[in-house]
Amino acid sequence: MDKPAAGLSFDEVIHGQVRLRICSILRQFGLAEFGFLRESLNVTDSTLSKHLKSLNQAGYVALTKRTVDTRSKTWAALTDEGESAFDLHINYLQEIINTSRKQP
Repeated sequence: MDKPAAGLSFDEVIHGQVRLRICSILRQFGLAEFGFLRESLNVTDSTLSKHLKSLNQAGYVALTKRTVDTRSKTWAALTDEGESAFDLHINYLQEIINTSRKQP
């Protein structure tokens, strides 16, 4: 099997299943509220918080708090760096898939 093309990169921070799915949702919607992410991923508050914290510390996700009907809600969005890292990681995985297919 050939190696993925130069310039593509595997990202340990993004690759975890929950973090990969968070990034995918944020890439699709741009901005998502904590409760929406929790329900979409079917995870607990603490699990989601842990993964959002990891992505935030890596500079991949920006977290903001907004007050909605007197309740503080957390919103997440991919940063420019996060979008770039996610795209590189997905392209890396796609290259692995492409090169692992049997040739006729």
